[in-house]
Amino acid sequence: MEESQPQEQEQKPKHPIIAAYNKVSLIKKIIIGLIIGVILALLIPQDAPEWAAGIGEVISLLGTLFVSALRAVAPILVFFLVISALMNAKAAGSMKTVIVLYILSTLIAALVAVIASFIFPIDLTLAVADDVKQESPSGIGEVLSAIVMNIVANPVDALTNANFIGILAWAIVLGIALRKAGTSVKEVFSSISDAVSTVVRWVINLAPFGIMGLVYTSVSQSGLDIFVEYGQLILLLVGVMLIIALITNPLMVFACTKSNPYPLVLRCLKDSGITAFFTRSSAANIPINMELCRKLGLDKDNYSVSIPLGATINMAGAAITITVMTMAAVHTVGLTVDPLTAVILCVLAAVSACGASGVAGGSLLLIPLACSLFGMDTTVAMEVVAIGFIIGVIQDSCETALNSSSDVLFTATAEYARMRKEGKEYHLGKDAYSLDELD
Repeated sequence: MEESQPQEQEQKPKHPIIAAYNKVSLIKKIIIGLIIGVILALLIPQDAPEWAAGIGEVISLLGTLFVSALRAVAPILVFFLVISALMNAKAAGSMKTVIVLYILSTLIAALVAVIASFIFPIDLTLAVADDVKQESPSGIGEVLSAIVMNIVANPVDALTNANFIGILAWAIVLGIALRKAGTSVKEVFSSISDAVSTVVRWVINLAPFGIMGLVYTSVSQSGLDIFVEYGQLILLLVGVMLIIALITNPLMVFACTKSNPYPLVLRCLKDSGITAFFTRSSAANIPINMELCRKLGLDKDNYSVSIPLGATINMAGAAITITVMTMAAVHTVGLTVDPLTAVILCVLAAVSACGASGVAGGSLLLIPLACSLFGMDTTVAMEVVAIGFIIGVIQDSCETALNSSSDVLFTATAEYARMRKEGKEYHLGKDAYSLDELD
């Protein structure tokens, strides 16, 4: 009996409307959805006739469905993403200095973001903010107690109730425990992680409709003043990112090299940051960063590891986004944050940021993880995530530019610091200086 040969199935051509929709970039689609939402809110206000009010409810429903979809997929995404990342992580080897710089920069970014959020508090207009009752933790003891109880929660219960602290804890434990698992097991978890990320991309692809519904609801209820809030939020986010890029990161470079850091800082921002701003993907910018490292004459054995690693764990921009958006949610629902809780938030934001790479929507989908520190309702957190998509045209571009450019910055800094200890000459930010030529 002959074995039947598998036949390739012909792929059905996509409907012309779907094909045309997919050809347009997500940024353009979100801008179009935002504009349509504003126009519809002005044409169909809250006091519109009954027949028009029914149309308004349908439009608002699109925003509710989008937030609900994000809320449903976020817990499973964080769980499998962290497990896959930890079980497949390679040994650091000689990357110790680079990793320290990556982690320190991310922590400092979160700390600066918290301080800036205290100095410039922002209240957001949320559809559910008035309906959800939130109580501030009475002190650091209550926060720590809640964290411990959430950590030891049943993993199934944690996934069901979107207990992000518990999800993260179990994912870390399982990820570490599975590091010795066979290749086939690791491939299974990687495939599941990729599959969940694909589902997230599907949800994000429908973001323009959700944004249209959310903007319609916000503008019809609060008027065009809502965009003043979004402008303030963008200014705060971009301002903190500029502080990290132009002040704290250069200080770290100077501490390691004892040389003027700005030639290297500006070179990285120019050659890597500008490209990353438009690609909005640290992974897509890896070839650009590798070429810049080659031009700077860095050791290929080092940067071939540190650059891909940086695209995964060097996430200062993501830490800023997570922290600022979380603090905005905290101020909106009227919670108070004591200094020790703020420090815990910085650490949690930094850890969360390291899981932001490779996720459609990146850092935005990890905001609920930070919000869970305050016991915040996930519906509130997801509305803040949705606002993040509205301002994401600017926020995500600036975030990626900071993340990707600092991959090269700290790779070069670690190597220059080693050369300084060995008494070798180095020239920050200049081309064609191979290690052999500098001996």
